[in-house]
Amino acid sequence: MNHSLEKIRSQVQHNCHIADARHGGDYTMCTYLLKMREFFRWEEGLGFQAPIPAENLGDWLMEREELWEKLGEDEFAAIEIGGRSYDPFDSMGINRALEGSGLVYSAGLASGARANFYLGKLLQHERGEGLCLYISGQEYARCRLTAPPAMASDQGVFLRKEALRRYLWEKYESWGWNRPDNALGRAYACYGFSDDAEAALEQMTEVEMASAREHELGEYEASRLLGDGWSEMLLDLALSPAELMARAVKDHLADSLHTLPMLLESGTPAPIHFYIGNLAGMRRHLFPQLLQAYELWQEQDDLSALAQVAGDYLAHWQNLAQDMMAVHRRLGVGSAETLRRLVLDCCGVDL
Repeated sequence: MNHSLEKIRSQVQHNCHIADARHGGDYTMCTYLLKMREFFRWEEGLGFQAPIPAENLGDWLMEREELWEKLGEDEFAAIEIGGRSYDPFDSMGINRALEGSGLVYSAGLASGARANFYLGKLLQHERGEGLCLYISGQEYARCRLTAPPAMASDQGVFLRKEALRRYLWEKYESWGWNRPDNALGRAYACYGFSDDAEAALEQMTEVEMASAREHELGEYEASRLLGDGWSEMLLDLALSPAELMARAVKDHLADSLHTLPMLLESGTPAPIHFYIGNLAGMRRHLFPQLLQAYELWQEQDDLSALAQVAGDYLAHWQNLAQDMMAVHRRLGVGSAETLRRLVLDCCGVDL
């Protein structure tokens, strides 16, 4: 990376440090340490199965926490490219300035209104129907604690191949602690991880990139259907149970629009297993009907129940999202508890 690109990388990483400094306390100690361990591997260029020197990790962790303590109150800095300054959240403007450099930049708000930035190697750029889609490979700057493999916003759809690869490996390691007979285990078994983990991971990453692409296209379409009121509502609900529910509702809407139709049309078992196995937290809790249909597929080797549920619930998620925005328009910042009850009632579940 030449001097001018290194300058851009260091600016982006600086903002990543600030974002991590602000949100390090949002995680349990166990989750925090696992995320830091993974980030150490990334920063040191270590392979997924390479041993980590405990002493080096400890010293590195202390240095990073000292840095975060210094940066915790800082504001995000502008990104300077070619003598011009850009707001750090102006992904569209920054990517226009980066054209021809082989780089892609993204900034946005992840769950909990956590700021997220990254700079990576641009592998592919697609334009069409008002949508810009960027696919990146190697990452040169990224946040330590929040590295979503894919994000969609009005600034574009960003798919991060390296982040997805690391995410899949983390899930595999977690599953491997006890190796339960579940959907995740069935997904990994389809790729032969026990024989050649690196080759299996590469193959799985390619398959799951297609699923991630469909999900983000669904997110983009869902955002257009719901309008700006949805993002305004999320900001008012930040760090509440209602925010988790709202994000789950939109995720299900996006998947009903794109991901599930693609998976069920192909009928390939591995990505269907992984989709179900990767449903966690609120997404899993709010959609028990999908899990029941998956079990029927396992028992009867027939995808029709899954296809029916996926189709039947498209209107459900869209109507629920619209109802949530109507409540928020009426109650504003104080709508969190009303929205929580609304979602539970509409989904027929308890919490």
